[in-house]
Amino acid sequence: MENERTDYGLLDDISDKYLQLRKTIEEMWNSSYNVAITSTEWQILSLIYGKKPAIAEITKKVDISRQATHKNIKLLHSKGLITIYNVENNNRNKYLELTSFGEACYLDSKSMKESIEKDIVTKIGPQNAEILKNILQMDWN
Repeated sequence: MENERTDYGLLDDISDKYLQLRKTIEEMWNSSYNVAITSTEWQILSLIYGKKPAIAEITKKVDISRQATHKNIKLLHSKGLITIYNVENNNRNKYLELTSFGEACYLDSKSMKESIEKDIVTKIGPQNAEILKNILQMDWN
């Protein structure tokens, strides 16, 4: 469906593409799994993957409040995706680790993203994909 608006700018175009891609990934995920995972939860899972970060480290890296971070961590724990451990000799600090189910979900999601990326490269061409990737990785500030 063509956009009916004519006043779209670059930021709107980027935002629209991002939302389309997120929707595609979400639909792929939901067709394979009965576990709903939000974008914020995916971000937290990606920060945990391959590490055992403290909750405080995660809180600093996500762009939501401390309370929202804790809520998302509790949700991920209740879904069986992460385990929360106490730091030895310190009941206040905790660290996180993906469960085997959480790791499998993360890797399946990563595979889905790679599949979508291959489709994009096929549609826009490898040279344009490389140019786009370089542009998106530039410091725009």
